[in-house]
Order: sequence, then C-alpha cells, then structure tokens
Amino acid sequence: MKRRRALLLIGTGVAALALAWAVTAGVLLLRSSDESGAYRGSQPPAHMTLPRFTLPDHEGEPVSSQELRGKVVLVTFLDSQCTEACPIIASQVARTVDRLMPDERSQVSPLAISTDPEEDTPAAVRGFLERNRAVGRLRYLVAPVGRLRPLWVDFQIAASLDTGVDTLHSAPVRIYDRDGVWVSTLHAGADLTMENLAHDLRLALGS
Repeated sequence: MKRRRALLLIGTGVAALALAWAVTAGVLLLRSSDESGAYRGSQPPAHMTLPRFTLPDHEGEPVSSQELRGKVVLVTFLDSQCTEACPIIASQVARTVDRLMPDERSQVSPLAISTDPEEDTPAAVRGFLERNRAVGRLRYLVAPVGRLRPLWVDFQIAASLDTGVDTLHSAPVRIYDRDGVWVSTLHAGADLTMENLAHDLRLALGS
C-alpha cells in the first residue's frame, strides 16, 4: 500500500512538473511572439545618442558621425592583437552584413574603434580584418591616443591601451538608429549572434 501511494505521489509530481513546464513553455512562446518587435540586445539608457567624431579608418579615409545621420550605425571597440572577443565580434559582424539585402547594407555603417592605437597599425588592422573575413564589411577607425581618449570617455569604455592587456577592454556591439539614438547592445559570448544582430539592425532600419 505504501509503495502504491509512493508511486502515486511520484506520478502526480511528475505530471504536475510536466504541466508546469508546458505552461511555462507556452508563456515563453507567447512572450517570444509578443516581443518579436523588440530589440534582442540589452536595452541602453534612454535618450543616449551617438557621440560626435571625425576619425580616419586604417586606410586613411575619414569617417564623420555627422555624415552617418540617416543611417543605422553599428559601433564596436576592438584591438587587432586581441585573440578572444575581438575575432568573434569582427566575424559575426561581417557575416551578418553579408546576410543583409543590398538595400539594407547600403543603409548600415558598421564601425570598429581602436582601443589600442599604438599597436593598431594599418598593417596590423589589415591582417586582423583579413583573418576574420571582415575586409569591406567593417571600417576600423584608428587615430592618435590624444584624439581617441576623449571618445573613449564619451562612449564610456575601457581601452586595452590603459589596461595593458590586449584582451582586456570593453567590447560591446552597439546599434544606433537613423536618428543617432542608441537602441541596443549585444555582447560576444552572450546575445551576439548573426540572427540577433540582423534582427536588431533591421528593426533599427525600420524605426
């Protein structure tokens, strides 16, 4: 009798757990469906906008934040000597850009800002972009420390030049909409995937 009661209790518990799981799954499914129009990256503070800058890329071509108005801007922070997050970010951004439609690509500006301009020489940056198949897909901005440091402060990021370790620096992937408003942040090893990045870029394009 005791054994039968124990089995009955176990069976009841399993059924309850299964029901709870089914309800939870249903809620998550509905929530996922309801939030399909929401950004998948983390939500930044409200009303934060893209800092102003004019910087050359590693080929010497100038890039101005003012000229990017009306486009969706992706900004990340890289070190060409970094062997952890940076290659992942560059590769994910490049592959996502390739997945966009031609008219979408023309309205998106993916940028990387150096966190160690002393080591990010044109040759080092070129090699980094080639290794990660990001040539022509990610513009890598480099300038003397005196020009970059105020921008690091404006973006509130830690630079590898200051930590002294190539892999130790801020490396968010931030998305700014057509009005220059910061709308989403993704991170390598967490929510940075091609699917999430493409979703958030397209949502920013339509906002």
